[in-house]
Amino acid sequence: MDAATLVNDTMDKMLTSMIKEAPKGSAFYEMLMELEEDEKYGLIKDILNPYAGNMFVTPKEVDAVIDRLTNIIANAINIALHPGVDGGDINRYAY
Repeated sequence: MDAATLVNDTMDKMLTSMIKEAPKGSAFYEMLMELEEDEKYGLIKDILNPYAGNMFVTPKEVDAVIDRLTNIIANAINIALHPGVDGGDINRYAY
C-alpha cells in the first residue's frame, strides 16, 4: 500500500467524524461535504512527495522474506564463484 493511500484512508475516517460533529449548514460542514475524493488524494500525494517520494508501506513479514532471499542469493553466488566453498561452509561467511 502506498503512503498516500494510507493517509487518504485515515483522513476519510477523520473527515467522516468531523462531518458528524460539524453543524449542518455551516461553512465548515459545506467545505467537508464538497471535498472530492480525487482532489483529496491528489493533494495528499503532492504534500507527501517531497518528503517520502513514492513510499510504500508493507507488512513486516516482507522484511523477513527479503532478508532470507538475499541470504540465499548471496550464498548461491559465493558457491558459484568460489569452487572451494560448498553448502557446509557457506554459513561461516555470513554476518
